[in-house]
Amino acid sequence: MTPFKPGVIFQHTATLIDDKLYILGGVDAKNNVILKDFFYLDVSVPFNTQNLLWQDLSNIDMVLSHHLATSVKGGTNNDTLFLYGGFTVTGQTMALVYTFDSQSITWSSPPTMGVNPNPIRKSELTGVNHDEKMYLWGGTTFDGTIYTIYNDMLILDTINLNWGKGSLVNAPTPRGDYGATLLSNNNIIYIGGADASFTYDPKTLNIIKGNGLTLNEVYLYDTINDNWSIKATSGKIPSSRVAFSTVLGLDGQKVIIFGGAFINPGYLDTTLYVLDLTNYNWYVPKISGKIPSPRVYHKANVIGKYMVVSFGKYTI
Repeated sequence: MTPFKPGVIFQHTATLIDDKLYILGGVDAKNNVILKDFFYLDVSVPFNTQNLLWQDLSNIDMVLSHHLATSVKGGTNNDTLFLYGGFTVTGQTMALVYTFDSQSITWSSPPTMGVNPNPIRKSELTGVNHDEKMYLWGGTTFDGTIYTIYNDMLILDTINLNWGKGSLVNAPTPRGDYGATLLSNNNIIYIGGADASFTYDPKTLNIIKGNGLTLNEVYLYDTINDNWSIKATSGKIPSSRVAFSTVLGLDGQKVIIFGGAFINPGYLDTTLYVLDLTNYNWYVPKISGKIPSPRVYHKANVIGKYMVVSFGKYTI
């Protein structure tokens, strides 16, 4: 395993398994090249964010160069990376699901069963792992001509590799590039996103074509009872946005969002926001230190007591 110094990337996946943060795929933000990079950071030991000791595993990566996929940890011991979806180089075909065994350091492309026909491969969605099941809601496809957005709930059992489907009753409208986080009450919260193809100004992150969906309401999917509900939010509601990150606070009562492209509210909206789940009130927390530069298509993971933001794109 060779120390590796990645460039600026975005539209990647970031999966935390057994104190290792695995980064896979994405786009080189400098040259707009779809990447085949696969590397990890060992977070079990202290590290300097200005001099990260990434370990390169790209030489064993069997996955085609891709971006805008999603990944979770799953399997019997929650030590397997499950990769679903994503766009790849035109003319190439990815498997529906790939798995990386973090113990044997091997990739595979296992067959899956359950839904006939097998689900299609989508992109621009966020997978959530709960009880060894990978919940995949919404997302998009693009065949070179037609851009399609979905609102179905696909569920992959990561033990038996069986597909199932969740309820569509009261589900949100079709969208991609939303925020999704598992809550402590077995619900998955879905926030914002886009209901059409969009473009944004890379200098300001303002959306200039297409829609960023409002954050004055959020959607909850109950993984136990297979039903949807909607909650209106209040307080300092963030501007409508896409391609941002979300994590659950350590107390289980707050969702933290950061970054994204947004509908111009009249000012550069780069603030960290918190949604209090006890009353669904948005507020801006008091913070210390230097906030990271604004960005889109980054990832955020909770590691210990920290929200760790990885990569992303922003052109000054």
